[in-house]
Amino acid sequence: MKLKFSYNPRPLRNLEIESRKRALEIFRGTLPPQRSARKDDCLSAKREFRLCSEARRSRVEKCPARGGITIFKGINSLLIIISLSLILGSIGIASAASPTTLPDPDHIRYKPLSFEPPRAERLRLENGMLLYILPDKELPLVNIKVVVRTGSMYDPAGREGVAELTADLMGTGGVAGMSGDAVDETLESMAATFDASVNRESGNLSFSVLKKDLDLGFDLFSRILTQPSFEEMKLTLAKDLKLEELRRIMDDPQKLAFREFGRLMHGGSPRGRVTTSASIRSIQRDDLLGCHKLFYHPENMMIAISGDIDIPEAKTLVERYLGGWNSSERRPETPPLPRQQDGGIYFLTKDVPQSIVIFGWLAPAKRDAQFYPFEVLDFIIGGGGFRSRIFQEIRTNLGLAYSTGSFYKPKGDYGLFGAYALTKSASTVQVISRIREIFREMGQKPVSPEELEGAKRAILNSFIFSFTSAEKIAFRQMMIEYESLPDDYLLTYRSKIESVTAADIRDTVVRLGPKRETLLIVGNDDVYREIAAKFGKVFRVEAKF
Repeated sequence: MKLKFSYNPRPLRNLEIESRKRALEIFRGTLPPQRSARKDDCLSAKREFRLCSEARRSRVEKCPARGGITIFKGINSLLIIISLSLILGSIGIASAASPTTLPDPDHIRYKPLSFEPPRAERLRLENGMLLYILPDKELPLVNIKVVVRTGSMYDPAGREGVAELTADLMGTGGVAGMSGDAVDETLESMAATFDASVNRESGNLSFSVLKKDLDLGFDLFSRILTQPSFEEMKLTLAKDLKLEELRRIMDDPQKLAFREFGRLMHGGSPRGRVTTSASIRSIQRDDLLGCHKLFYHPENMMIAISGDIDIPEAKTLVERYLGGWNSSERRPETPPLPRQQDGGIYFLTKDVPQSIVIFGWLAPAKRDAQFYPFEVLDFIIGGGGFRSRIFQEIRTNLGLAYSTGSFYKPKGDYGLFGAYALTKSASTVQVISRIREIFREMGQKPVSPEELEGAKRAILNSFIFSFTSAEKIAFRQMMIEYESLPDDYLLTYRSKIESVTAADIRDTVVRLGPKRETLLIVGNDDVYREIAAKFGKVFRVEAKF
């Protein structure tokens, strides 16, 4: 047996085509004659192969020829050789025959697949609680997700942080008849998990338990949900941790910048309030009990149950442990939405050698028709990573920032859109000017068909990962109702993204407009003076802690 090698300097694409053809010829038995490799290569390979055969200790050895090409044996080894020729690109099995005409993988088009995610069963209990149930017997595990109409936007003025601490201490702060430590030990003994968190507009709880422990686990979960005790000792610890977290924000300019950006974009609305050291210190146990009573009740929450559980079983379980739980108080009115204001440049002084630049606009909600063009715009201009325009220009071409891009955060009733960059102080003005130019260019010239189609394809390819488990599907369907989206939102998302045109993208950028632009810079005094000299009026802001 002779092993022959040749160096192929052609591009990877040609090598892939040739290697595929070569593989077909090998399996059809029509392998054409090979060109001879250098004599010393062949002798070295032959010698190495002989040594390997004699040793018979391993199925893989390395040949000193060609810097250590790996020699394989058997039919599986043949497949490995073919795979390596595709991966390495510079080393392959050469063919004397001319390349055959095979389709370019990048341009293969497939018939669209019809996909409709399974529907979770929707039930409403007599006490007003809404359930979404989706069985999945793949694993002996039951997952529970709860969404609560609460959030930091409801925090009383001067006691910002109540909603967050309430969620933090559910479970860890104990329940009626059981200390927080006992709750933790019980969860650990069942390999169960519980987590709770709160953002501006909602609260989220999750619980996961093995099927064999479902009854015991759901009993504990129901007590966490309905009878938290908020132990004083655990509250003191949680407040200390929150105070330390606030202190550390001052050492993290990026976190500081986005915290103040959110406050700016929401104006004077309660949605823009932030926690401070004073507000955290003022919170007492009674505040947490009041928050729980006001927001955590059946008519103010939805529950999604998925996993190894049947629909009747799930309904019976919830009715047994939560059916007697009734609503006590109505939650307060939802705070007003942030209003669109005239833009401006805001500066937060921080003695650091870098600057954080954040552009922002109020944007459409998920249920707005403009949501879909914004999704595509965000991907093209900065949210698409290495392929996006801001990343390509600011980081790749100019080398002015390591972290840069855009973001679109749509809510059920409004959204935020923006762009950002972290750059050295000396290039702050240049980065601001160039990002503005990128937006201006997109408002003047339509994106290319290739760029548009690539963005839409990437968005839709990532969208499918919303349906990789019953837990995700049930949660997404529950959130559709929570955010008052159309019932067919998931079913029509694909077609509405596909219908976005280059003109839609251009019009979306034009509607943003420079007059509505809010720009926040976090940097040192030298940067402030340069910004003021270049762009005019700048408003100084101070962080609240």
